[in-house]
Amino acid sequence: MCHCSRNRRTELKTDPYIARHAMGKKVVGQALVAHDGFSARYDLNRLQGVFSRPAHKLAGQSYVDRILILDTAKGGVATAWMLHEMQSRNMVPKAIVFNTVNTILVQGAALGDVSMMAGFDVDITAVIPHGSFVEVDPATKSIRVLDPSEVPAATELAPGQDRIHFPK
Repeated sequence: MCHCSRNRRTELKTDPYIARHAMGKKVVGQALVAHDGFSARYDLNRLQGVFSRPAHKLAGQSYVDRILILDTAKGGVATAWMLHEMQSRNMVPKAIVFNTVNTILVQGAALGDVSMMAGFDVDITAVIPHGSFVEVDPATKSIRVLDPSEVPAATELAPGQDRIHFPK
């Protein structure tokens, strides 16, 4: 039987995806997922804590205390310093997960104390559902979608955002 036409939401995988590169602390949070790039300089309103570039797939959504799962890092030294500046104001994501990342953004994440992972055998933006709760564990280089029973009750959602209902 061919399974090609299955909706990916019905195939929720809770096994971890393993990254080739990871750093930072273990975090759990709600995922903002888009097959789009990331530049702290051009994509974000760092004062309001939202994606502000109108063409960005996450435009208008808050990145604060979320786990960003994006295709690639864009930008250089300015983005790296901006992560540090955002951390000083408690306006950073919990973690950033990429398919590919550049070394300058890795340095910025380290400077800003933001957990980061990159380099998967799959397109990570295609396998993690937007809005799901995930665990990022740099020590094991793993990210996994949490089962609803594993989501901490105290986990807060963004204003106006509903908890994702997982398939049984």
